[in-house]
Amino acid sequence: MSSSEATSLSNIRNFSIIAHIDHGKSTLADRLIQLCGGLTAREMKAQVLDSMDIERERGITIKAQTVRLDYKAKDGQVYELNLIDTPGHVDFAYEVNRSLAACEGSLLVVDATQGVEAQTLANVYQALDNNHEIIPVLNKIDLPAAEPERVRQQIEEVIGLDAHDALEISAKSGLGVEDVLEAIVHRLPAPKGDRNAPLKALLVDSWYDAYLGVVVLVRIIDGTLSKGQRIRLMLTGGAYQVDRVGIFRPKQEMRNSLGPGEIGFFTASIRQVADTRIGDTVTDEKKPTAAPLPGFKPSQPVVFCGLFPVDASEFEDLREAVGKLRLNDASFDYEMETSAALGFGFRCGFLGLLHLEIIRERLEREFNIGLIATAPSVVYHVYLTDGTMTELHNPADMPDTQKIAKIEEPWIEATILVPDEHLGAVLKLCEDRRGRQTQLTYAGARAMLVYELPLNEVVFDFYDRLKSVSRGYASFDYHIIGYEEGDLVKMALLVNDEPVDALSIIVNRSRAEMRGRAMVDKLKDSPGHMFKIPIQAAIGGKVIARETISALRKDVTAKCYGGDITRKRKLLEKQKAGKKKMRSFGKVDIPQEAFIAALKMDAD
Repeated sequence: MSSSEATSLSNIRNFSIIAHIDHGKSTLADRLIQLCGGLTAREMKAQVLDSMDIERERGITIKAQTVRLDYKAKDGQVYELNLIDTPGHVDFAYEVNRSLAACEGSLLVVDATQGVEAQTLANVYQALDNNHEIIPVLNKIDLPAAEPERVRQQIEEVIGLDAHDALEISAKSGLGVEDVLEAIVHRLPAPKGDRNAPLKALLVDSWYDAYLGVVVLVRIIDGTLSKGQRIRLMLTGGAYQVDRVGIFRPKQEMRNSLGPGEIGFFTASIRQVADTRIGDTVTDEKKPTAAPLPGFKPSQPVVFCGLFPVDASEFEDLREAVGKLRLNDASFDYEMETSAALGFGFRCGFLGLLHLEIIRERLEREFNIGLIATAPSVVYHVYLTDGTMTELHNPADMPDTQKIAKIEEPWIEATILVPDEHLGAVLKLCEDRRGRQTQLTYAGARAMLVYELPLNEVVFDFYDRLKSVSRGYASFDYHIIGYEEGDLVKMALLVNDEPVDALSIIVNRSRAEMRGRAMVDKLKDSPGHMFKIPIQAAIGGKVIARETISALRKDVTAKCYGGDITRKRKLLEKQKAGKKKMRSFGKVDIPQEAFIAALKMDAD
């Protein structure tokens, strides 16, 4: 395949598809693959690049995928197109960022019925940061509710992109998709690179394959990457010999080498994904390039929670499962922890709530382990009176209040797009969550709100509440802007006067009572014991909410017929004394279903 292996740089186009969730990225990718003959009609299926079951079920993209297509343009030339399909969800923004760094241009897909959404904005700004040429594409043009002129105007007003020549397509039916391919080859720039320079390649992604070891996805900037070559990873310093080189069409196709501007993969008997950092520079061991590429900031987990097996005997299986998931998801962090209530488990770090949900679902589904997740918490900065600062991931590790000078919490800037009729409810929700409004503008009939909010108010159930108060019409995107001092306290839950570490949370003092009431309310419905059990939410020594689980009672007077009332009273007194004795010796077991219910914080 030597002729096409040396595709001239001017005939290569590297591009990604960016859009809000559900605007049709993966469907457009399917059509492009089909038109370029990447797969036969028999091999085609919907969302062909979404390989995980969970992606196909939820209809979202989680991992960025890549594919090479050959397209014969109307001018008779054959172009090599490298397409990277990116996720649209806020939690996977790091996937989007590294995909964009490997390309020169983007297709911006906007739903012609819904218009510009919060995530559309976030992804466009990332593309502009990477100096991309952007082609606007209006999708779902065949739907009766499509309003292409309104959406064109919206793209110009909200994003500031010229949309007069935006392409109108229907990715589902294939209408206008041929024009998209023509626009890619004529409107997007070709990559630059020097074939004779030392090898310089950007490490875009890596994943673990049971047969090949670590598979590394790279974009070649300069030089060539060949089979049998000795390479070095500049950040980690590891040196390896390349075993195989190839490209995805979407099926693997082996090559002898990859040249400048090309995107492909190699394997080199690398044993751990942790050895291949995203954004690293791959170079020749003997003739290295002078300076590494700038790379990416490592992804920072923002939400933490404990994961415990429902059945304590499955702890070793869980240890093995999180180890295997870490192989394929470098943004997932974990360390071991123990809890008196839930036994052995892991404290895990995630990029957001959807990321948490996906990891949890994959553990339960792929490894068949029943899990309990503790309440999600964020990273706090705790400044002690001796001048030191520690990062607090777990509320159970909070130092003594006497030693704390101040606590800082992370704040985010949230962009919310919502139809005008739901604006009041969304404003109220943001105000209730201690939000500060910084901007309110209009794009047609939709309001664009920019709010600063504390992250710990968002991780509980903000997204669900936003969807319910706006009937599903609001879209939401956020990024962290920094840390601010807050009036934060640790709220502990006491069951029969014993603190339950798995249920302790850090809350703002003004919302502590409401949160405490909600949690004790949930635990109140636990199955009873033979004696009354008090459940209390407390801050330090002060109880702020209390409920009682009623005692189970046996009717001891059932067989007492006739005679004086004192006979019945005697039996009841005897029962009361027994319960008192039981309470002093009894151990309280709250079933795990009750813990799970208390951890699922619902609407206020």
